[in-house]
Amino acid sequence: MTATPSDYFRYFPGNALAPVWGLRLTASGHTHIVPGTAYPPVKHPSDHHFTWTEGRELDALQVVLITDGNGVLETNSLCSEIRPGHAFLVLPGVWHRYRPDPATGWVESWMEVEGPLVRRLLRAGVLSQRQMVRGGSAVGHLEAALATLHTLASASDGGADPSLSSAAHGVLAAWDNLGRPRASHLSRVQKSVLEAERQINLQHAESISIAALARRVGVAYSQFRQAFKEQTGFAPWQYVLRLRLAKVRQALANDEDAKLEEIAQRFGFSSAFHLSATFKRVYGISPSAWRQQLSEASRQPAPTGRIPLG
Repeated sequence: MTATPSDYFRYFPGNALAPVWGLRLTASGHTHIVPGTAYPPVKHPSDHHFTWTEGRELDALQVVLITDGNGVLETNSLCSEIRPGHAFLVLPGVWHRYRPDPATGWVESWMEVEGPLVRRLLRAGVLSQRQMVRGGSAVGHLEAALATLHTLASASDGGADPSLSSAAHGVLAAWDNLGRPRASHLSRVQKSVLEAERQINLQHAESISIAALARRVGVAYSQFRQAFKEQTGFAPWQYVLRLRLAKVRQALANDEDAKLEEIAQRFGFSSAFHLSATFKRVYGISPSAWRQQLSEASRQPAPTGRIPLG
């Protein structure tokens, strides 16, 4: 069972983590809104405060989970009742307003992030106005991911902390998982795609034939490619490359002495040149420059930015 975090909220000052790790935590909080009290709390910064009459737009992405109480979310494209166990997105540049029912209040757990990863997920449709409210049996994973983030965020000194970026990645992964159909409701093709994902994760560093993979999971190649992209947001080979590059970034971050040629061989690239060209095409920066940025970010002084609640 997930431990209940203490009430808090924090807004973090800017640092160099967004381009380096792809994601930066800008704010987070866990708050029990008592029935009949004003909402939102007035101690939030002026650029985040809003009224029900006017609503607001944000430049960043928020993921909000309601664990108790009822309320409502409105945007320029939807009006949705919010119940316990519902999670919803606040998308960058989208007008919105939300509030608890004054009769029930609610308990909200949330994070706010920005960075290149948010833009990629928006382009891929992983974050979308078509599915801004989610719920279901997997909501416990999202609650646990947010609890982990809150533990780190409430104790952080507010500096360039990669663990906060890592925890925020976990929250986004839990959000994505919340939107996936449960195995008992999957079609044969959807189950085949899940099996293909499993095989790719086990064998991502080996030579992979997408056509052979489709045959192994029992789906025609053209149907497999279409279903795979619909289910994951990526074409099969793009999925393989992204997985390999994620492993490459871990290696670059964890082993400063590892040579690029060695990393390329370890994760399925034909050469250091091939790895560098692919890395730069996807992330817009070379592996060596990315590693240098990471090193510089880790040496930056740690500013503070705690805003207590209450």
